[in-house]
Amino acid sequence: MDYAGRLSAHLPLATRLLMIKADGSVLVHSDGGSYKPLNWMSPPCTLTVSEPDPERADAGVAEIWTVTHSKTSDRLIVNVHEVLHDSRHDLGADPGLQKDGVEAHLQRLLAEQIHLLGDGHTLVRREYMTAIGPVDILARDAEGRAVAVELKRRGDIDGVEQLTRYLELMNRDPLLAPVQGVFAAQEIKPQARTLAEDRGIRCLVLDYDAMRGIDDSLSRLF
Repeated sequence: MDYAGRLSAHLPLATRLLMIKADGSVLVHSDGGSYKPLNWMSPPCTLTVSEPDPERADAGVAEIWTVTHSKTSDRLIVNVHEVLHDSRHDLGADPGLQKDGVEAHLQRLLAEQIHLLGDGHTLVRREYMTAIGPVDILARDAEGRAVAVELKRRGDIDGVEQLTRYLELMNRDPLLAPVQGVFAAQEIKPQARTLAEDRGIRCLVLDYDAMRGIDDSLSRLF
């Protein structure tokens, strides 16, 4: 399995799970690593299946999948040797991720107090949709550059990974790129902060009570 484009990657022969989703994306999973695929191609993309040449056929390749991104021409090439199981399932309409009350309220409050991101920031919209889900807030900084904000009550590594995937997709859009990421939460775990900063994502700790206007200065030491 090979990925060719802005970067190159190779996966040696092994038993893997190949997922083709209704939005056209193709994901390659192993039996470990939790939810994160080893490799993938995000939409818009096209999948073609072809017969192997004699050399590959002699090596045991039964068919070749070529997944090509429609905008970047990146390619994911999968040499299929054996199909152990093949099934199709219609999952129906997806209602989307429902945030709990606090996260939804944080999103609304930050949209109303967008200056908390920094001087000169302006709101573009809440719930900016990408091919893999909505980014909580899309804003512009004082220089007009796009800023994508992911909000959590408690920020952990999973939230950073989620924002990373959003940024990867959004940075493929010439109307948005380059997109700066902001990981905002009431509390950010040290491991999540380290990972975010290593990926160039800015961390922002939010004071929920102060944003709601109920911060009691008399109950604080300073």
